[in-house]
Amino acid sequence: MAQTSGSRIVEETTLESGHLEHLAARIETSDDRSSLEVRTPVTDEAIGAIPACTRDDVAGAVERARSAQNNWEQVTVDERAAIIQRFGDLVLKRREELLDVVQLETGKARHHAVEEILDVPLTCSYYAANGPSILADADRSGAIPLASDATVTYDPVGVVGVISPWNYPLTLAMTDAIPALLAGNAVVCKPDERTPFIALALADLLAAAGLPDGLFQIVTGEGATVGPALIDEVDYVAFTGGTETGRTVAEQAGRNLIDCSLELGGKNPMVVLADADPETAARGAVKGAFTNAGQLCLAPERIYVDDRRYDEFVDAFVGATRRLELGLEFDYGPDIGSLIDGDHLRAVQEYVDDAVADGASLLSGGRARPDVGPFCYEPTILTNVDPDSRVACEETFGPVVSVYPVSGVDEAIERANDTEYGLNASVWTPDRERGRAVAREIDCGTVCVNDPYTVGWAATDAPMGGFGDSGLGRRHGPEGLRRYVDARTIATSRIGPLDAPSGVSPRWFAHFMLGLTKVQRRLTRWLP
Repeated sequence: MAQTSGSRIVEETTLESGHLEHLAARIETSDDRSSLEVRTPVTDEAIGAIPACTRDDVAGAVERARSAQNNWEQVTVDERAAIIQRFGDLVLKRREELLDVVQLETGKARHHAVEEILDVPLTCSYYAANGPSILADADRSGAIPLASDATVTYDPVGVVGVISPWNYPLTLAMTDAIPALLAGNAVVCKPDERTPFIALALADLLAAAGLPDGLFQIVTGEGATVGPALIDEVDYVAFTGGTETGRTVAEQAGRNLIDCSLELGGKNPMVVLADADPETAARGAVKGAFTNAGQLCLAPERIYVDDRRYDEFVDAFVGATRRLELGLEFDYGPDIGSLIDGDHLRAVQEYVDDAVADGASLLSGGRARPDVGPFCYEPTILTNVDPDSRVACEETFGPVVSVYPVSGVDEAIERANDTEYGLNASVWTPDRERGRAVAREIDCGTVCVNDPYTVGWAATDAPMGGFGDSGLGRRHGPEGLRRYVDARTIATSRIGPLDAPSGVSPRWFAHFMLGLTKVQRRLTRWLP
Protein backbone atom coordinates (compact mmCIF):
# COMPACT_ATOMS: atom_id res chain seq x y z
CA MET A 1 0.00 0.00 0.00
CA ALA A 2 1.00 3.62 -0.17
CA GLN A 3 3.56 5.06 2.21
CA THR A 4 2.23 6.65 5.43
CA SER A 5 3.92 9.15 7.76
CA GLY A 6 7.23 8.71 5.97
CA SER A 7 7.48 5.10 7.10
CA ARG A 8 8.20 2.44 4.48
CA ILE A 9 7.14 -0.30 6.89
CA VAL A 10 3.48 0.69 6.47
CA GLU A 11 3.75 -0.35 2.83
CA GLU A 12 3.98 -3.97 4.02
CA THR A 13 0.53 -3.80 5.62
CA THR A 14 -3.00 -3.62 4.24
CA LEU A 15 -3.43 -0.07 5.58
CA GLU A 16 -4.34 2.59 3.07
CA SER A 17 -2.40 5.79 2.61
CA GLY A 18 -3.27 8.38 5.23
CA HIS A 19 -5.08 5.90 7.48
CA LEU A 20 -3.05 6.67 10.60
CA GLU A 21 -3.40 10.41 10.04
CA HIS A 22 -7.17 9.89 9.74
CA LEU A 23 -7.19 8.10 13.09
CA ALA A 24 -5.11 10.80 14.80
CA ALA A 25 -7.60 13.41 13.60
CA ARG A 26 -10.23 11.87 15.92
CA ILE A 27 -8.44 13.40 18.93
CA GLU A 28 -10.02 16.72 19.88
CA THR A 29 -7.93 19.43 21.48
CA SER A 30 -8.88 22.94 22.54
CA ASP A 31 -5.98 24.46 20.58
CA ASP A 32 -2.96 23.48 18.52
CA ARG A 33 -0.79 21.10 20.51
CA SER A 34 2.74 19.82 20.22
CA SER A 35 2.96 16.32 18.79
CA LEU A 36 4.31 13.05 20.11
CA GLU A 37 6.00 10.82 17.58
CA VAL A 38 4.79 7.22 17.42
CA ARG A 39 7.48 4.72 16.41
CA THR A 40 7.11 1.11 15.40
CA PRO A 41 9.31 -1.46 17.16
CA VAL A 42 9.40 -3.40 13.90
CA THR A 43 11.97 -0.98 12.44
CA ASP A 44 12.25 1.77 15.08
CA GLU A 45 11.01 4.39 12.65
CA ALA A 46 8.18 6.90 12.94
CA ILE A 47 4.76 5.84 11.67
CA GLY A 48 2.76 8.86 12.79
CA ALA A 49 2.14 11.47 15.45
CA ILE A 50 -0.49 12.25 18.07
CA PRO A 51 -1.35 15.40 20.04
CA ALA A 52 0.23 15.86 23.46
CA CYS A 53 -3.05 16.60 25.23
CA THR A 54 -3.17 18.96 28.19
CA ARG A 55 -5.31 19.04 31.33
CA ASP A 56 -7.73 21.37 29.49
CA ASP A 57 -8.05 18.84 26.66
CA VAL A 58 -8.86 16.10 29.15
CA ALA A 59 -11.47 18.27 30.84
CA GLY A 60 -13.04 19.00 27.46
CA ALA A 61 -13.18 15.31 26.55
CA VAL A 62 -14.84 14.42 29.85
CA GLU A 63 -17.32 17.26 29.46
CA ARG A 64 -18.32 16.01 26.00
CA ALA A 65 -18.58 12.47 27.34
CA ARG A 66 -20.71 13.56 30.29
CA SER A 67 -23.09 15.43 28.02
CA ALA A 68 -23.49 12.37 25.78
CA GLN A 69 -23.92 10.07 28.76
CA ASN A 70 -27.02 11.90 29.94
CA ASN A 71 -28.92 10.62 26.88
CA TRP A 72 -27.20 7.23 26.71
CA GLU A 73 -28.36 6.41 30.22
CA GLN A 74 -31.96 6.65 28.98
CA VAL A 75 -31.38 4.11 26.18
CA THR A 76 -32.57 0.62 27.15
CA VAL A 77 -29.98 -1.98 28.05
CA ASP A 78 -31.18 -4.15 25.15
CA GLU A 79 -30.54 -1.33 22.67
CA ARG A 80 -27.08 -0.75 24.12
CA ALA A 81 -26.41 -4.49 23.88
CA ALA A 82 -27.32 -4.50 20.18
CA ILE A 83 -24.72 -1.80 19.48
CA ILE A 84 -22.09 -3.72 21.45
CA GLN A 85 -22.87 -6.86 19.43
CA ARG A 86 -22.54 -4.96 16.15
CA PHE A 87 -19.19 -3.63 17.32
CA GLY A 88 -17.98 -7.18 17.98
CA ASP A 89 -19.09 -8.17 14.50
CA LEU A 90 -17.15 -5.27 12.98
CA VAL A 91 -13.99 -6.21 14.88
CA LEU A 92 -14.10 -9.64 13.25
CA LYS A 93 -14.95 -8.19 9.85
CA ARG A 94 -12.10 -5.64 9.97
CA ARG A 95 -9.64 -8.01 11.63
CA GLU A 96 -6.88 -7.76 9.01
CA GLU A 97 -6.66 -4.00 9.36
CA LEU A 98 -6.72 -4.24 13.17
CA LEU A 99 -4.05 -6.96 13.18
CA ASP A 100 -1.80 -4.76 11.05
CA VAL A 101 -2.21 -1.80 13.39
CA VAL A 102 -1.52 -3.94 16.47
CA GLN A 103 1.61 -5.40 14.89
CA LEU A 104 2.82 -1.99 13.74
CA GLU A 105 2.48 -0.54 17.22
CA THR A 106 3.69 -3.48 19.31
CA GLY A 107 5.89 -5.63 17.07
CA LYS A 108 4.22 -8.80 18.34
CA ALA A 109 3.84 -11.94 16.26
CA ARG A 110 0.62 -12.04 14.24
CA HIS A 111 -0.83 -15.11 15.94
CA HIS A 112 -0.34 -13.36 19.29
CA ALA A 113 -2.19 -10.34 17.90
CA VAL A 114 -5.03 -12.69 16.96
CA GLU A 115 -5.57 -13.40 20.68
CA GLU A 116 -6.44 -9.73 21.06
CA ILE A 117 -8.86 -9.80 18.16
CA LEU A 118 -10.65 -12.90 19.45
CA ASP A 119 -11.06 -11.50 22.95
CA VAL A 120 -13.13 -8.48 21.92
CA PRO A 121 -16.10 -10.14 20.16
CA LEU A 122 -16.24 -12.79 22.90
CA THR A 123 -16.45 -10.06 25.53
CA CYS A 124 -19.08 -8.24 23.46
CA SER A 125 -21.20 -11.38 23.12
CA TYR A 126 -20.98 -12.21 26.82
CA TYR A 127 -22.05 -8.80 28.06
CA ALA A 128 -24.65 -8.27 25.33
CA ALA A 129 -26.27 -11.59 26.26
CA ASN A 130 -25.94 -11.37 30.05
CA GLY A 131 -25.80 -7.65 30.75
CA PRO A 132 -29.56 -7.01 30.72
CA SER A 133 -30.19 -9.64 33.41
CA ILE A 134 -27.16 -8.58 35.49
CA LEU A 135 -28.38 -4.96 35.48
CA ALA A 136 -32.06 -5.77 36.00
CA ASP A 137 -33.77 -4.65 39.21
CA ALA A 138 -33.33 -7.34 41.88
CA ASP A 139 -35.83 -8.17 44.62
CA ARG A 140 -34.26 -8.69 48.04
CA SER A 141 -35.64 -9.74 51.39
CA GLY A 142 -37.30 -6.96 53.33
CA ALA A 143 -36.83 -6.16 56.99
CA ILE A 144 -40.09 -7.86 58.03
CA PRO A 145 -41.58 -10.61 55.81
CA LEU A 146 -44.93 -9.66 54.25
CA ALA A 147 -44.79 -6.24 55.95
CA SER A 148 -41.92 -4.83 53.87
CA ASP A 149 -39.82 -5.48 50.80
CA ALA A 150 -36.60 -4.24 49.17
CA THR A 151 -35.49 -3.79 45.57
CA VAL A 152 -31.99 -3.03 44.28
CA THR A 153 -31.60 -0.89 41.17
CA TYR A 154 -28.42 -0.11 39.27
CA ASP A 155 -27.44 3.27 37.85
CA PRO A 156 -24.34 4.02 35.76
CA VAL A 157 -21.59 5.86 37.62
CA GLY A 158 -21.29 8.46 34.82
CA VAL A 159 -17.96 8.81 33.01
CA VAL A 160 -15.38 6.02 33.24
CA GLY A 161 -11.70 6.67 32.65
CA VAL A 162 -9.86 3.74 31.06
CA ILE A 163 -6.07 3.91 31.21
CA SER A 164 -4.75 1.11 29.01
CA PRO A 165 -1.19 -0.21 28.50
CA TRP A 166 0.97 -0.86 25.46
CA ASN A 167 1.37 -4.63 25.68
CA TYR A 168 -2.23 -5.59 24.78
CA PRO A 169 -3.56 -2.25 23.53
CA LEU A 170 -6.63 -3.65 21.77
CA THR A 171 -7.82 -6.09 24.40
CA LEU A 172 -7.04 -4.04 27.48
CA ALA A 173 -8.79 -0.93 26.22
CA MET A 174 -11.93 -2.75 25.11
CA THR A 175 -12.33 -5.36 27.86
CA ASP A 176 -12.82 -2.49 30.31
CA ALA A 177 -14.72 -0.16 27.99
CA ILE A 178 -17.35 -2.63 26.72
CA PRO A 179 -19.08 -3.33 30.06
CA ALA A 180 -18.77 0.35 31.02
CA LEU A 181 -20.65 1.39 27.90
CA LEU A 182 -23.24 -1.36 28.27
CA ALA A 183 -23.93 -0.22 31.83
CA GLY A 184 -24.90 3.22 30.49
CA ASN A 185 -21.65 5.08 31.08
CA ALA A 186 -19.49 7.15 28.78
CA VAL A 187 -15.80 6.27 28.47
CA VAL A 188 -12.70 8.42 28.10
CA CYS A 189 -9.75 6.24 27.16
CA LYS A 190 -6.11 7.16 27.64
CA PRO A 191 -4.01 4.68 25.63
CA ASP A 192 -0.27 4.41 26.13
CA GLU A 193 1.49 7.01 23.99
CA ARG A 194 3.38 4.21 22.20
CA THR A 195 0.19 2.46 21.04
CA PRO A 196 -2.55 5.02 20.40
CA PHE A 197 -3.66 4.07 16.90
CA ILE A 198 -5.39 0.79 17.73
CA ALA A 199 -7.60 2.57 20.29
CA LEU A 200 -8.45 5.16 17.67
CA ALA A 201 -9.25 2.42 15.13
CA LEU A 202 -11.63 0.86 17.66
CA ALA A 203 -13.27 4.25 18.22
CA ASP A 204 -13.97 4.32 14.49
CA LEU A 205 -15.63 0.90 14.68
CA LEU A 206 -17.72 1.84 17.72
CA ALA A 207 -19.04 4.81 15.77
CA ALA A 208 -19.76 2.57 12.77
CA ALA A 209 -21.64 0.19 15.08
CA GLY A 210 -23.99 3.02 16.05
CA LEU A 211 -22.52 4.28 19.33
CA PRO A 212 -23.70 7.88 19.71
CA ASP A 213 -21.18 10.68 19.31
CA GLY A 214 -19.19 11.65 22.37
CA LEU A 215 -19.63 8.43 24.35
CA PHE A 216 -16.16 7.04 23.62
CA GLN A 217 -13.51 9.75 23.77
CA ILE A 218 -9.75 9.32 23.44
CA VAL A 219 -7.07 11.55 24.94
CA THR A 220 -3.42 11.06 24.07
CA GLY A 221 -0.16 12.22 25.54
CA GLU A 222 2.34 11.59 28.28
CA GLY A 223 1.00 9.47 31.12
CA ALA A 224 2.35 11.78 33.80
CA THR A 225 0.24 14.65 32.40
CA VAL A 226 -2.88 13.02 31.02
CA GLY A 227 -3.36 10.27 33.61
CA PRO A 228 -3.73 12.45 36.73
CA ALA A 229 -5.87 14.94 34.82
CA LEU A 230 -8.22 12.14 33.77
CA ILE A 231 -8.55 10.75 37.30
CA ASP A 232 -9.50 14.22 38.55
CA GLU A 233 -12.37 14.48 36.07
CA VAL A 234 -14.03 11.05 35.87
CA ASP A 235 -16.32 9.05 38.16
CA TYR A 236 -14.45 5.74 37.99
CA VAL A 237 -10.98 4.63 36.87
CA ALA A 238 -10.05 1.31 35.26
CA PHE A 239 -6.26 1.10 35.15
CA THR A 240 -3.93 -1.57 33.79
CA GLY A 241 -0.20 -1.16 34.33
CA GLY A 242 2.64 -1.40 36.81
CA THR A 243 2.14 -1.82 40.54
CA GLU A 244 3.86 1.40 41.63
CA THR A 245 1.84 3.49 39.18
CA GLY A 246 -1.25 1.62 40.37
CA ARG A 247 -0.60 2.74 43.92
CA THR A 248 -0.50 6.34 42.71
CA VAL A 249 -3.75 5.87 40.77
CA ALA A 250 -5.47 4.34 43.81
CA GLU A 251 -4.25 7.14 46.07
CA GLN A 252 -5.56 9.86 43.76
CA ALA A 253 -8.87 8.03 43.24
CA GLY A 254 -9.22 7.69 47.00
CA ARG A 255 -8.67 11.41 47.52
CA ASN A 256 -11.38 12.08 44.94
CA LEU A 257 -13.69 9.51 46.58
CA ILE A 258 -14.16 7.59 43.36
CA ASP A 259 -13.81 3.86 42.92
CA CYS A 260 -11.19 2.13 40.78
CA SER A 261 -10.13 -1.26 39.47
CA LEU A 262 -6.43 -1.97 39.04
CA GLU A 263 -4.83 -4.84 37.18
CA LEU A 264 -1.16 -4.57 38.08
CA GLY A 265 2.05 -6.60 37.96
CA GLY A 266 2.70 -10.27 38.58
CA LYS A 267 5.49 -12.73 39.25
CA ASN A 268 3.44 -15.70 38.18
CA PRO A 269 4.24 -19.28 39.22
CA MET A 270 3.76 -22.48 37.23
CA VAL A 271 3.64 -25.71 39.25
CA VAL A 272 4.44 -29.03 37.54
CA LEU A 273 3.41 -31.99 39.71
CA ALA A 274 5.07 -35.40 39.77
CA ASP A 275 2.38 -37.05 37.64
CA ALA A 276 2.44 -34.37 34.93
CA ASP A 277 3.43 -35.21 31.37
CA PRO A 278 6.71 -33.31 30.81
CA GLU A 279 6.05 -32.71 27.11
CA THR A 280 2.59 -31.27 27.74
CA ALA A 281 3.84 -29.06 30.56
CA ALA A 282 6.77 -27.88 28.43
CA ARG A 283 4.38 -26.95 25.62
CA GLY A 284 2.36 -24.95 28.12
CA ALA A 285 5.48 -23.25 29.45
CA VAL A 286 6.47 -22.13 25.95
CA LYS A 287 2.98 -20.78 25.32
CA GLY A 288 2.80 -19.02 28.68
CA ALA A 289 6.29 -17.61 29.04
CA PHE A 290 6.93 -16.46 25.48
CA THR A 291 3.58 -15.25 24.13
CA ASN A 292 3.99 -11.60 23.10
CA ALA A 293 7.72 -11.97 23.86
CA GLY A 294 6.83 -12.42 27.52
CA GLN A 295 5.21 -8.98 27.72
CA LEU A 296 2.10 -10.43 29.30
CA CYS A 297 0.96 -9.80 32.85
CA LEU A 298 -0.30 -13.41 33.07
CA ALA A 299 2.95 -15.02 31.86
CA PRO A 300 4.70 -17.53 34.14
CA GLU A 301 8.14 -16.29 35.19
CA ARG A 302 8.79 -18.93 37.89
CA ILE A 303 8.38 -22.64 37.13
CA TYR A 304 8.49 -25.14 40.02
CA VAL A 305 8.89 -28.75 38.88
CA ASP A 306 8.74 -31.85 41.05
CA ASP A 307 12.29 -33.17 41.10
CA ARG A 308 11.07 -36.55 39.79
CA ARG A 309 10.08 -34.80 36.54
CA TYR A 310 12.62 -31.98 36.55
CA ASP A 311 15.18 -33.32 34.07
CA GLU A 312 12.55 -34.53 31.61
CA PHE A 313 10.70 -31.23 31.79
CA VAL A 314 13.83 -29.12 31.35
CA ASP A 315 14.95 -31.16 28.34
CA ALA A 316 11.54 -30.83 26.71
CA PHE A 317 11.23 -27.13 27.54
CA VAL A 318 14.69 -26.20 26.28
CA GLY A 319 14.22 -28.23 23.11
CA ALA A 320 10.87 -26.61 22.31
CA THR A 321 12.23 -23.14 23.08
CA ARG A 322 15.24 -23.51 20.81
CA ARG A 323 12.92 -24.41 17.94
CA LEU A 324 11.05 -21.11 18.19
CA GLU A 325 11.52 -18.64 15.34
CA LEU A 326 11.97 -14.93 15.95
CA GLY A 327 10.70 -12.62 13.24
CA LEU A 328 8.84 -9.47 12.31
CA GLU A 329 6.40 -10.24 9.52
CA PHE A 330 2.82 -9.17 8.87
CA ASP A 331 1.93 -12.80 8.43
CA TYR A 332 1.70 -16.01 10.47
CA GLY A 333 5.31 -17.19 10.08
CA PRO A 334 7.40 -16.25 13.14
CA ASP A 335 6.67 -17.59 16.62
CA ILE A 336 7.88 -14.56 18.59
CA GLY A 337 8.10 -10.87 17.77
CA SER A 338 9.72 -7.84 19.33
CA LEU A 339 9.97 -6.12 22.68
CA ILE A 340 8.34 -2.70 22.72
CA ASP A 341 11.39 -0.41 22.66
CA GLY A 342 15.06 0.03 23.47
CA ASP A 343 14.55 0.95 27.11
CA HIS A 344 12.64 -2.25 27.73
CA LEU A 345 15.20 -4.32 25.84
CA ARG A 346 17.99 -2.94 28.03
CA ALA A 347 15.99 -3.65 31.18
CA VAL A 348 15.37 -7.29 30.19
CA GLN A 349 19.03 -7.76 29.28
CA GLU A 350 20.10 -6.35 32.64
CA TYR A 351 17.89 -8.81 34.51
CA VAL A 352 19.46 -11.73 32.66
CA ASP A 353 23.02 -10.44 32.94
CA ASP A 354 22.64 -9.84 36.69
CA ALA A 355 21.22 -13.34 37.20
CA VAL A 356 24.10 -14.97 35.32
CA ALA A 357 26.60 -12.87 37.25
CA ASP A 358 24.99 -14.18 40.46
CA GLY A 359 25.53 -17.78 39.34
CA ALA A 360 22.47 -18.66 37.26
CA SER A 361 22.83 -21.12 34.39
CA LEU A 362 21.68 -19.98 30.97
CA LEU A 363 20.10 -22.93 29.12
CA SER A 364 18.66 -21.04 26.16
CA GLY A 365 18.61 -17.51 24.79
CA GLY A 366 20.05 -14.62 26.74
CA ARG A 367 20.88 -12.43 23.74
CA ALA A 368 19.45 -9.48 21.90
CA ARG A 369 18.92 -10.15 18.19
CA PRO A 370 19.37 -6.91 16.23
CA ASP A 371 19.78 -9.03 13.10
CA VAL A 372 16.06 -9.86 13.41
CA GLY A 373 14.75 -6.53 14.68
CA PRO A 374 16.01 -3.56 16.69
CA PHE A 375 14.40 -4.76 19.95
CA CYS A 376 14.17 -8.52 19.50
CA TYR A 377 15.39 -10.75 22.33
CA GLU A 378 15.76 -14.50 22.40
CA PRO A 379 13.42 -16.56 24.59
CA THR A 380 15.51 -17.28 27.67
CA ILE A 381 15.53 -20.11 30.22
CA LEU A 382 17.49 -19.84 33.49
CA THR A 383 18.20 -22.43 36.17
CA ASN A 384 20.20 -22.32 39.43
CA VAL A 385 18.80 -18.83 40.02
CA ASP A 386 19.66 -17.13 43.30
CA PRO A 387 16.28 -16.79 45.08
CA ASP A 388 17.22 -13.26 46.18
CA SER A 389 18.22 -12.04 42.72
CA ARG A 390 16.17 -9.45 40.87
CA VAL A 391 15.09 -11.92 38.20
CA ALA A 392 13.71 -14.22 40.91
CA CYS A 393 11.75 -11.52 42.76
CA GLU A 394 10.83 -8.76 40.32
CA GLU A 395 8.62 -8.87 37.25
CA THR A 396 10.84 -9.13 34.18
CA PHE A 397 8.03 -8.64 31.65
CA GLY A 398 10.06 -10.20 28.89
CA PRO A 399 10.79 -13.64 27.38
CA VAL A 400 12.67 -14.79 30.49
CA VAL A 401 11.70 -17.63 32.81
CA SER A 402 13.43 -19.42 35.71
CA VAL A 403 13.00 -23.15 36.43
CA TYR A 404 13.42 -24.64 39.90
CA PRO A 405 13.26 -28.24 41.19
CA VAL A 406 11.07 -28.86 44.27
CA SER A 407 10.76 -31.87 46.55
CA GLY A 408 7.00 -32.16 46.22
CA VAL A 409 3.68 -30.37 46.12
CA ASP A 410 4.01 -28.76 49.56
CA GLU A 411 7.28 -27.07 48.66
CA ALA A 412 5.88 -26.06 45.28
CA ILE A 413 2.90 -24.34 46.90
CA GLU A 414 5.08 -22.66 49.51
CA ARG A 415 7.44 -21.26 46.90
CA ALA A 416 4.62 -20.29 44.55
CA ASN A 417 3.16 -18.18 47.36
CA ASP A 418 6.50 -16.63 48.34
CA THR A 419 5.76 -13.32 46.63
CA GLU A 420 3.83 -10.12 47.19
CA TYR A 421 2.08 -10.61 43.85
CA GLY A 422 -0.94 -12.79 43.15
CA LEU A 423 -2.25 -12.41 39.62
CA ASN A 424 -2.11 -15.73 37.77
CA ALA A 425 -0.76 -19.25 38.28
CA SER A 426 -1.03 -22.66 36.67
CA VAL A 427 -0.94 -26.25 37.93
CA TRP A 428 -0.03 -29.21 35.71
CA THR A 429 -1.33 -32.72 36.40
CA PRO A 430 -3.57 -35.23 34.58
CA ASP A 431 -5.61 -35.51 37.79
CA ARG A 432 -7.94 -32.54 37.40
CA GLU A 433 -9.42 -32.83 40.89
CA ARG A 434 -5.97 -32.84 42.40
CA GLY A 435 -5.09 -29.89 40.21
CA ARG A 436 -8.09 -27.95 41.50
CA ALA A 437 -7.18 -28.83 45.08
CA VAL A 438 -3.65 -27.49 44.60
CA ALA A 439 -5.05 -24.43 42.82
CA ARG A 440 -7.07 -23.56 45.93
CA GLU A 441 -3.82 -23.35 47.90
CA ILE A 442 -2.15 -20.85 45.55
CA ASP A 443 -2.72 -17.19 46.42
CA CYS A 444 -3.67 -15.83 43.00
CA GLY A 445 -6.82 -14.32 41.56
CA THR A 446 -6.75 -16.81 38.68
CA VAL A 447 -5.29 -20.32 38.73
CA CYS A 448 -5.43 -22.45 35.57
CA VAL A 449 -5.10 -26.23 35.50
CA ASN A 450 -3.22 -27.66 32.49
CA ASP A 451 -3.13 -24.33 30.67
CA PRO A 452 -0.88 -21.32 31.34
CA TYR A 453 -3.49 -18.54 31.19
CA THR A 454 -5.90 -18.76 28.25
CA VAL A 455 -8.65 -20.85 29.86
CA GLY A 456 -8.80 -18.42 32.77
CA TRP A 457 -8.73 -15.21 30.76
CA ALA A 458 -11.18 -16.49 28.15
CA ALA A 459 -13.71 -17.57 30.80
CA THR A 460 -15.59 -14.29 30.38
CA ASP A 461 -18.29 -15.37 32.85
CA ALA A 462 -15.69 -15.64 35.65
CA PRO A 463 -13.99 -12.70 37.37
CA MET A 464 -10.34 -11.95 36.64
CA GLY A 465 -8.03 -9.90 38.85
CA GLY A 466 -5.21 -10.05 41.35
CA PHE A 467 -4.45 -10.56 45.00
CA GLY A 468 -1.92 -8.50 46.94
CA ASP A 469 0.29 -6.23 44.87
CA SER A 470 -1.36 -7.47 41.68
CA GLY A 471 -4.34 -5.18 42.01
CA LEU A 472 -7.84 -4.35 43.15
CA GLY A 473 -11.24 -5.22 41.72
CA ARG A 474 -12.19 -7.62 38.96
CA ARG A 475 -12.90 -7.55 35.25
CA HIS A 476 -15.06 -10.10 33.39
CA GLY A 477 -18.20 -11.78 34.68
CA PRO A 478 -21.00 -10.01 36.54
CA GLU A 479 -18.34 -8.41 38.76
CA GLY A 480 -16.76 -6.76 35.73
CA LEU A 481 -20.06 -5.07 34.87
CA ARG A 482 -21.31 -4.15 38.31
CA ARG A 483 -18.12 -2.24 39.12
CA TYR A 484 -19.48 0.43 36.76
CA VAL A 485 -22.82 0.98 38.48
CA ASP A 486 -24.07 2.42 41.73
CA ALA A 487 -26.50 0.17 43.57
CA ARG A 488 -29.59 1.83 45.01
CA THR A 489 -31.90 0.10 47.52
CA ILE A 490 -35.59 0.99 47.43
CA ALA A 491 -37.30 -0.36 50.55
CA THR A 492 -41.05 -0.23 51.10
CA SER A 493 -43.17 -0.69 54.18
CA ARG A 494 -46.76 -1.92 53.78
CA ILE A 495 -47.71 -0.93 57.34
CA GLY A 496 -46.30 2.57 57.62
CA PRO A 497 -43.40 3.45 59.92
CA LEU A 498 -41.74 0.42 61.53
CA ASP A 499 -42.35 1.77 64.99
CA ALA A 500 -44.78 1.18 67.81
CA PRO A 501 -48.34 1.85 66.55
CA SER A 502 -50.44 4.43 68.32
CA GLY A 503 -51.63 3.07 71.66
CA VAL A 504 -48.98 0.32 71.89
CA SER A 505 -46.37 0.78 74.61
CA PRO A 506 -42.73 0.92 73.57
CA ARG A 507 -41.97 -1.94 76.00
CA TRP A 508 -44.53 -4.26 74.38
CA PHE A 509 -43.36 -3.33 70.87
CA ALA A 510 -39.72 -3.98 71.81
CA HIS A 511 -40.62 -7.46 73.12
CA PHE A 512 -42.62 -8.14 69.97
CA MET A 513 -39.70 -7.16 67.70
CA LEU A 514 -37.25 -9.28 69.73
CA GLY A 515 -39.56 -12.28 69.40
CA LEU A 516 -39.99 -11.68 65.67
CA THR A 517 -36.21 -11.51 65.27
CA LYS A 518 -35.82 -14.90 66.97
CA VAL A 519 -38.38 -16.42 64.60
CA GLN A 520 -36.63 -14.93 61.56
CA ARG A 521 -33.27 -16.31 62.70
CA ARG A 522 -34.72 -19.81 63.07
CA LEU A 523 -36.36 -19.61 59.64
CA THR A 524 -33.12 -18.59 57.94
CA ARG A 525 -31.47 -21.73 59.33
CA TRP A 526 -34.17 -24.02 57.97
CA LEU A 527 -35.02 -22.40 54.65
CA PRO A 528 -32.70 -22.57 51.61
